Amino acid sequence: MWIRLAAFAALAIAPCVHAQAPSPLDPLTLDAAVDRVARTHPDLRLPTLQRQAAQARLDGAGLKPALVFGVDIENALGTGANRGFDATETTVTLAGVLERGGKLDARRAVAQANLDALAPQREITRLDLLAETARRYLAISAASAQYRIALDDIEQRRRAVAAARLRLQAGASPASTLMTAQAALAQAELDRDRAGQAGQAARMALAALWNARQVDFEAVTGDPLQLPALQPFQALATLLAQTPELAVIANEARVREAQLQLARSQQRSDVSWQLGVRRQRESGDNAFVGGFSMPLGSARRAEPEIRAAQAELAMSAVEREARALQLYATLAEAHGRYATARLEVQRMGSDVLPQLQKAEKAAETAWRAGAISYLEWAQLQAMRIEARQRQLDAALSAQTALIEIQRLSGQPLLATPAEGTLP
Repeated sequence: MWIRLAAFAALAIAPCVHAQAPSPLDPLTLDAAVDRVARTHPDLRLPTLQRQAAQARLDGAGLKPALVFGVDIENALGTGANRGFDATETTVTLAGVLERGGKLDARRAVAQANLDALAPQREITRLDLLAETARRYLAISAASAQYRIALDDIEQRRRAVAAARLRLQAGASPASTLMTAQAALAQAELDRDRAGQAGQAARMALAALWNARQVDFEAVTGDPLQLPALQPFQALATLLAQTPELAVIANEARVREAQLQLARSQQRSDVSWQLGVRRQRESGDNAFVGGFSMPLGSARRAEPEIRAAQAELAMSAVEREARALQLYATLAEAHGRYATARLEVQRMGSDVLPQLQKAEKAAETAWRAGAISYLEWAQLQAMRIEARQRQLDAALSAQTALIEIQRLSGQPLLATPAEGTLP
């Protein structure tokens, strides 16, 4: 499963994926969890509506200024010769605006750039949701692993209680030894119950991502201790150039460039024109009328907006550089954390835990023979459980770092089998 987790960015969230829902007795796979989230989470339905709105704005930006139909009536309802409608002059006009400076193309460019900017933003939303699904899935696996550690602790504490009871009955140890062993057993049972509650809460949190009010699964697949080898850091760093977060800034730069062109188009004044026909009721004569108007000083009024657009466009380059540095630092931290935690998990499993297990068994034998005190045996029991918990904590830290690396790059980053990838 955790190999799948490492490559979760390659899992396409698309409505065409439909895995069958597992029965309550079947473990929930990460693929099934992702599919449920993909089909129900509202954040993944928003981009479609946002694109429809942006497309509508693009259609509107391509419209030319509307023609205006008008009717003017003069010399009506007055006094004397202008009484009633005898001397009425009626003018029917058609007016419009002749845009200059490429304003129509500039508006289209701004609307198109805003439409194009939705694609990387949609990809960021998808990757963030994938990462959140993986983190909540990991929390369930972590609770299950802690539950198993608690069960192992309970089993060894029960052996200690049974042995202490036999020694008490034989008069070889005081009652305080039995009470101490029973207290240690109670603490282990508390750890088991706490892990069970944490697992239930984690399952509810995961189910909430697909808007479920009841949890219909009990277990998940995979072992968090299995950690694949990653590609070298420099190879991962080169992938940051394709990250959607930088693509968002690049698209914002294109939007600002289009806005700059739109601001520059305001330097040329638009020409308003009007044509019509005037009829004089008294004489019955008709005549054509026409006219045009153009505001003055457009270049001066457009200058502040042009300077503002130029500054915002220059900001895009600085923002991209700052974001690239931040992403690089985050990737370096996550990669280092993963490598350190992976090494700790491997060394704990190969060097520390086997020795502690042997020491704990030897201490049990020695205590039953009366060669050591109960405190020494209990201390070794606690050390072994603490070592297992430390190994699990390191594995969870590594898995969390791996999810962050995937979110940053948006690509599967497993090394080849020759580089140490676990099967």
